[in-house]
Amino acid sequence: QVQLVESGGGLVQTGASLRLSCAASGRTFSRYAMAWFRQPPGKEREFVSTITASGATTYYAESVKGRFTISRDNAKNTLYLQMNSLKPEDTAVYYCAARTTIHGSDDSRFYDYWGQGTQVTVSS
Repeated sequence: QVQLVESGGGLVQTGASLRLSCAASGRTFSRYAMAWFRQPPGKEREFVSTITASGATTYYAESVKGRFTISRDNAKNTLYLQMNSLKPEDTAVYYCAARTTIHGSDDSRFYDYWGQGTQVTVSS
């Protein structure tokens, strides 16, 4: 099994930047595809970004493309989400997720492990 712990959320103004981190336990992190999802208040959880196990390939939701960057450091067992040009509509609880396969997915049902979430609030 793997445990995931997100950090780096906070309250910022429109246009600001934040970097989220997800620390993973275990010795097989480098074999897992990873992803970020978010859940705005009163809405369903939605896909943000995913990255393959090696970090070679990434994919983004259209709503964040060009503003967010997903990356990973397998030597540190850590996943990152760099968020730039933040908007009020980015306000949500952000979750990292792990899938025990090389390639990820934009469907949350395909992920095996989840973190507890970190709150991101963007004020206008």
